[in-house]
Amino acid sequence: MATTILNSFALDGKVAVITGGGGELCGTMAVALGAIGVKVAILDIHRKNAEQVARKVEQAGGQALVYPCNVLERQELDECCQSIQQAWGEVDILITGAGGNDPRGTTSEEFLEQAQLNQPDTQSLFDLDIGGFRHVFDLNFLGTFLAVQVFAQGMVRQGNGSIVNISSMSALTPLTKVAAYSAAKAAVSNFTRWLAVHFSRTGVRVNALAPGFFMTEQLRFLHVDAKTGQLSDRAQKVIAQTPLGRYGEPEELLGTLVWLLSEASTFVTGIVVPIDGGFSAYSI
Repeated sequence: MATTILNSFALDGKVAVITGGGGELCGTMAVALGAIGVKVAILDIHRKNAEQVARKVEQAGGQALVYPCNVLERQELDECCQSIQQAWGEVDILITGAGGNDPRGTTSEEFLEQAQLNQPDTQSLFDLDIGGFRHVFDLNFLGTFLAVQVFAQGMVRQGNGSIVNISSMSALTPLTKVAAYSAAKAAVSNFTRWLAVHFSRTGVRVNALAPGFFMTEQLRFLHVDAKTGQLSDRAQKVIAQTPLGRYGEPEELLGTLVWLLSEASTFVTGIVVPIDGGFSAYSI
């Protein structure tokens, strides 16, 4: 029985596509999957980042291909898909990790006061740049949608596959200030559940991870004072709202990821799993 259970988590020989694979979170996923025998195609708009991750995959004993790719360009995604199929065959796994935020879609204050209207040092809802807002929404949601359109076709043809979208804690409980990002990730979560039903008769399962706060370099830049090394006021709020009392580490996403990708979760589809140290459960 124990051997059977452990075998159900096996992924060796599978072909995985990871968009945003050059980032810290998805890069960690790529290296871990490569180390357990998954062939990993790393798609990222930044070639250098993708190549760095690919080297780590190979150092861990895995196989990796690098594809500089803008997930908002359907033609680029199609070309990547064709190349991967020629090299390794049909894709079994898709992780849609490309995403990000933009200051132009973020307010400067949590709460808007009437006196702040039209003040030059305040960026409220009324000051958000439509181009910046659209960029955030397109990158996070349309980038997910287009990747699924391209790479899931082969999964449906072969009658088997697993898609894991990367949502966010901000989708479950909208975080202050990041209006565009919260809306976009909420769309990713909703699309995940819709897609799970749409694909439910095809053999393709669709789920999502909703990470809480993970201390990546991008977050460290925003949450830690470079001079003092102290957490910012906003970071202190994050810790106070997280029952485990700390930020997550990228490796702490891996157990849930492997579970969702493997045959250990064959009756699991349409869920968005919070990995947040209890952030979404806490209230006062």
